[in-house]
Amino acid sequence: MFEIFGIPSTALFGQLLIGLINGSFYALLSLGLAVIFGMLNVINFAHCAQYMMGAFAAFLLLNLTGLGYWGALIVAPILVGIFGIIVERCLLQWLYKLDHLYGLLLTFGLVLIIEGVARNFYGSAGLPYTMPESLQGGQNLGFMFLPNYRAWVIVASLTVCLATWFVIERTRLGAYLRAATENPTLVRAFGINVPLMITLTYGFGVALAAFAGVMAAPIYNVSPQMGSSLIIVVFAVVVIGGMGSIMGAIVTGFGLGIVEGLTKVFFPEASNTVIFVIMAIVLLVRPAGLFGRRA
Repeated sequence: MFEIFGIPSTALFGQLLIGLINGSFYALLSLGLAVIFGMLNVINFAHCAQYMMGAFAAFLLLNLTGLGYWGALIVAPILVGIFGIIVERCLLQWLYKLDHLYGLLLTFGLVLIIEGVARNFYGSAGLPYTMPESLQGGQNLGFMFLPNYRAWVIVASLTVCLATWFVIERTRLGAYLRAATENPTLVRAFGINVPLMITLTYGFGVALAAFAGVMAAPIYNVSPQMGSSLIIVVFAVVVIGGMGSIMGAIVTGFGLGIVEGLTKVFFPEASNTVIFVIMAIVLLVRPAGLFGRRA
């Protein structure tokens, strides 16, 4: 063991790992929020409740059907994404021409309903979810011990984030999606079903949150409140990166996770507020966010 700036290397790299883990979830969740806001212009306050639904879906699939982690990683996001599609078709589609406040209030109400139902059936105590055997254990890197599952979470999150960015920014499908948000009438003239694209986009954004929830289940206890502590931080990440910016959500999510981890080492008292201090500074200097475009 050696020291860096008078701090044991194990403590420093351990907090960096925790920061990367948190950053992985910040990036995935803020990515889903950015996709939904950028394509639908809706502030989805229910996003972290849908993240919690992904964890509960994995828990129920394991206990009711015996479907393990790897299967749940595919099935749970699909199920929660279908729930998102139903919400969009039945509720959100009527709010697109109204002020953002209406969508915010509707999705906030959804949070209360979803968390209330989960709390009614399962209480407030956390429920354990077993880590897959293939990812148990870890690697001794000499300067720190790296758990296999934590490494998997970081790699999987980064892969999904970059793949989503590539599809939206570098493919024809992504071009259609961006065009549909700018000029839906023109896109319809080319025979593209714009309402279906909007619905599937919302479902995909919700599925991203559920995917993050499944990955979080073995690390954190599955509980109705597991998303409540994240929602404000994730919104701060989106604001710093730029509302609707895909790359901004990814870079800012991972970056702020690392900053938060380092702050816990050098100045622990500020670890809970450093993200909001950064948000205030960014909004003063660049109101559109680091990667956002000015209106």
